[in-house]
Amino acid sequence: MSRINIIGAGLAGLSAAIHLAKADIPCSLFSLQISERSQSVLAEGGINGALDTMGEGDVVENHFNDTMKGGVFMADPNAVENLTHGAPEILRWLESIGVPFNMENGNIILRNFGGQKKKRTAYAKSSTGKIIMSAVIDEARKYEAKGLIKRYPHHEFIRLILDGDKCTGARIRDCYTGKMYDYSGAVILCSGGMNGIFPGKTTGTTQNSGDVTATVFSQGVILGNPEMIQYHPTTIGISGKRCLVTEAARGEGGRLYIERNGQKWYFMEEKYPELKNLMPRDVVAREMFFVRRQPDCGDRVYLDMTGLDESVWSRKLSDLREELIKYLNSDPKTVPIHVEEGIHYFMGGIDTDEYHRTNIKDLYAAGECTCQYHGANRLGGNSMLGALFGGKKSAETVISCQYDLSGDEYIPVSEYEPLAEIALPVLIEKISGILLSGLGIVRNKAMLENALGNLSSLRKEREYNHREINRFALAEAMLRGALERRESRGAHYREDYPEKDESYRKTTVARINNGSADISFRTLAERRSHESNS
Repeated sequence: MSRINIIGAGLAGLSAAIHLAKADIPCSLFSLQISERSQSVLAEGGINGALDTMGEGDVVENHFNDTMKGGVFMADPNAVENLTHGAPEILRWLESIGVPFNMENGNIILRNFGGQKKKRTAYAKSSTGKIIMSAVIDEARKYEAKGLIKRYPHHEFIRLILDGDKCTGARIRDCYTGKMYDYSGAVILCSGGMNGIFPGKTTGTTQNSGDVTATVFSQGVILGNPEMIQYHPTTIGISGKRCLVTEAARGEGGRLYIERNGQKWYFMEEKYPELKNLMPRDVVAREMFFVRRQPDCGDRVYLDMTGLDESVWSRKLSDLREELIKYLNSDPKTVPIHVEEGIHYFMGGIDTDEYHRTNIKDLYAAGECTCQYHGANRLGGNSMLGALFGGKKSAETVISCQYDLSGDEYIPVSEYEPLAEIALPVLIEKISGILLSGLGIVRNKAMLENALGNLSSLRKEREYNHREINRFALAEAMLRGALERRESRGAHYREDYPEKDESYRKTTVARINNGSADISFRTLAERRSHESNS
């Protein structure tokens, strides 16, 4: 019997699998690593939901408004409405399966997070992702025992199996044996962000290589908003990557400053008196970029947590303190830490509608690999929510299709598969450098055209394998999307077009055309009332 095929076993993939299994629909989970080593484990600060356990009068409409405003009104409002109205149920479900959120008097404690005026972020100290993943993995194992979920760690996605504009399955390689199999059935892509395109510059695991997105893009899957890359304002450098200093540190009272004329200048508090250090991430990162370039300022920004109460360190940020002492050999309780911006999240990705359908029939996508809920900038606390809710929503869409799963589950593949080759690390580094030269916190036409020219020159240097060719196409889509968006919005800041232009309040659409990326723009849907969505 065939199954629904899920590519990726992080929060989005597990959520999709569990909700399919609840409906007695069998599925297979394919991933390079075990779930315990997925990107989702690294999430620290928390997950949003308008539970109003703190008595601030929070409601889901506030969450909707903050999410739309944080994304600079470039997300699909109907998708965001589904997400924010579904968030309380997700948090209650997590609580029911054993997630030990920080609690008080039997209620989930909610904390402040960037871009939100109400306390809305549930957390488990500052290891929320790891703790949520443990509970969700345990929940999935109940259905594994029933045979409804099959997990295939150390299995690599090679490509989609297409019949015209319909997806009929996925080609998968067993990384231990090297053997390949064609698994039949609908496919849900939950392959995560494109961290591996920026080795050493991202907070995420480079096991999320971007190869799945690059491959399906080259196979005709449309991408949305590929230029939208979030730089998290507070990271530190460690071997091979950026280490995230959770936004929870600022949510609990941490303050950013730079030395100006020899004095501490708490610039966010002066410039943004309402939300101060908890402005959306794109704003904070950009302000850090600009203040370092002021002639009367130093070249380092610091996060000052020395004023936090002992109870905050012991009950809420103990694991963050332990991590910083380990990596910096310095105690953030007594010494401010030097922080820098680092690539953290990809708002753009595989283009889906509010039901998580792609432009290819029977192909769905959820989680960070998609362009879905976040528009031009993601609010902290909405990533795990987007993954869990997106996995659930994609499963519900699959369930509604009532697929016939009577065919064979898979067939062995004997022929050579060129997409099983790898992209050489030296080429990955070169493409990364080109992308970074154009897709920084501040961009302009000259930077982007120069990056595209360098990418084109590199493309002509030698013959490349299929994976490498696909990476070139993806990189081109990201750069061309940024070049064609002649405005500043959220994470995309053009110093030659520093203002928002409402004619660009549209989704950037990237299509493959003879190996190159074509860019167009699509008008956003109008918001329906929640009652009509119910």
